[in-house]
Amino acid sequence: MKDIVHSLKYERRRSIAPPLGRLMRERGAELLRSADVVVPVPLHPRREYQRGFNQAEDLAVHLGIPVARMLARVRHTHSQIELPKHERRENVKDAFAFRPDPRSLIPDPCIAVLVDDVSTTGATLEACARVLKANGVREVRALTAARVVSERR
Repeated sequence: MKDIVHSLKYERRRSIAPPLGRLMRERGAELLRSADVVVPVPLHPRREYQRGFNQAEDLAVHLGIPVARMLARVRHTHSQIELPKHERRENVKDAFAFRPDPRSLIPDPCIAVLVDDVSTTGATLEACARVLKANGVREVRALTAARVVSERR
């Protein structure tokens, strides 16, 4: 899975997103059931420009639920992969803001599923969830393509 996500994210192999998104939809069916929207974890505009796309958004569009761009990354942060576990929460603190796309139809109250490619410590997902909850989202769930269960020594 590490090689698959790496190919999508860093080698720009966007053709991986549809089958990986379908797998996420299948494996995350219980999380997606009764959810109103999926919310991709945003990249900072500078990083998205450099990469050319947001891999979380590429995955989110294949989950079978409307995509709502409710968050913006307002502070450029270090890549989480470069940081030790104990620094990741601080790195993403105040990095996200609530900025819903006015074209998205978001029910009130709303159940949102955050979507990202990988969860290591959960710091990014937690930071995003805090912003959504502070802005009236009733319930926040998270679905990722991969989860790091142990780190190298």
